[in-house]
Parts: sequence; structure tokens; C-alpha cells
Amino acid sequence: MIPSRRALLTGAGASLIAAPLVAPVAAQDRNALPLALNGAWRQGGYAFGRTAPRALIFVDGDALTTASAAGLFVIGFDRDAAASVQIEALADGRSARRTLDIAPYAFPSTTVNGLPPSTVEPSDPALLARIQQEIALKTEGFASRIDADDFKSGFIWPLESYRVSSAWGAQRILNGTPARPHYGIDLAAPQGSVIRAPADGRIAFVRPDMHFEGGLTLIDHGQGLITCYLHQSRLNVEQGQRVRRGDPLGRVGMTGRATGPHLCWRMKWRDRNLDPSLMVGGRAPETLA
Repeated sequence: MIPSRRALLTGAGASLIAAPLVAPVAAQDRNALPLALNGAWRQGGYAFGRTAPRALIFVDGDALTTASAAGLFVIGFDRDAAASVQIEALADGRSARRTLDIAPYAFPSTTVNGLPPSTVEPSDPALLARIQQEIALKTEGFASRIDADDFKSGFIWPLESYRVSSAWGAQRILNGTPARPHYGIDLAAPQGSVIRAPADGRIAFVRPDMHFEGGLTLIDHGQGLITCYLHQSRLNVEQGQRVRRGDPLGRVGMTGRATGPHLCWRMKWRDRNLDPSLMVGGRAPETLA
């Protein structure tokens, strides 16, 4: 169970890249922590923060993460995030609190036809059992929590040349059947194009033959920020391997639920789905002043 701040204390439109928000600390306010924030404050977006090293970070009253040894942290806003979010940093009896306005976003609708029926509405008992096993494997990968702030320098695109063939967050109609929103951004590219790590991290999961995702890789960038790379035709990394920005991860393919060669690029922060493209070019606050 995630503790609330109260329980802890008593027991113990466009991309909307936000300008840095820096909280000055008044000399007489000894209980205030320094806190700087920037990012994309919209549904599917994120905030990078800098505060005291190892400060506990609360989001709407729940303790969700801890700042790194350098005082850096990240939080994410899901596709259906509320209109505002409260962020609080707490360390050594001192705190800082900020409320961010989260912009709504009009997500498109996309239709995909020609998919194999077993990838849209599977019914075979053996296949359903396989899918459940793969869900358990993915859940373990998404539970990775390395103590790192590899997100701090932001992200680059994982492909050098691509066409966005499906926008992030789109409501999907698959073979005429309404499906859950698409929590990835599809980058169409020639079969075999090299996929590169967009930021430093550690490989949390890799498998070549997932039913829906095909060749799948997960990278842990620290504090529960995980990026995902689907439909690969070739995998170049191993679980537990450390990767640096620009390192080859694999090759574009059309394995799993796909009708053409492309990379589906996804991002999760804990249980929240984020648009990874919003982090391209972003950087965590470099100073507190």
C-alpha cells in the first residue's frame, strides 16, 4: 500500500512544454525546500524536478517516488489525468509544494483493419493461457525500479528516419471493434531499420516472440520510468544490460499485432501511460536558482 503524506507523517493542446518553475526559498522560511520543475504539463505529459537529495516525492498526497542522490525526480501524467496535480517534496522535516495545471488534449481516433483475428479477439484456450503468462512476464519487467536518474538529459528519437503512422493516445477501432486507447506512438520505417536507445538505462525485459508485441524490449531509465519498443524483427540486447543513448537495441519489424513494419514506442511511469515523444529535447532542471 502506498502511504499518504498524512499517514507517513503521523506514523513517522500542443506539446505545452512548460517553462521552468523555480520556487525561491525565503531566508526566514527554514521549513521550505528548494524545488524546481519543468516539463510538458498536459495529459500524457510529465514533470522533471530537482530538489533536496533523496527527498520523498508526493503526488496528490501519495508518496510515489524518491529523488535521486542528485535531487532529481520524474513524475508522469496519464492520458486521463485530472486538471491539476499537487507535487510535494519532503526531506528532513522541510517541504515544498506546488500545484500544476494539466492541459487537456483532444486525442484522435484511428482505424486499423486486416489484423489477424487472434490478435484482436483471441478465444483459443491455449492462446489465452499464453497471453496471461506474457502479461505476468511484462508486469515483472514494468516493476523494475533502478536507483538512477538516467532521464535527466531527456530523450532523442529512437529512429533516424520515420513517419508517424499513429498518434499517441488515439482511440482505436481494430477490425471494426472498439479497443482500448493506443498507448504508443507508431513510427513507420523500412524493415530492418536500426532502433537506438533514446536515453541511458538498463534493459528490464527482452523477448523476441510476444503474442501482441512481437519482439519486445523494455528499458528502465530510473524511478519507474520505463520505455517500450514493440514489433522488432531482431533484438540486440540482453536483460540486465546497461545501455547508453544511441546504442542499438534492435531492428524495425512487423512481428506481433502489426500490419506493416514500424516501431511502436511506449512509455510508462509506474502505472501511468505517457507519450514518450514529449520528452524528446527535454531536460531536468540544472539548478535550483
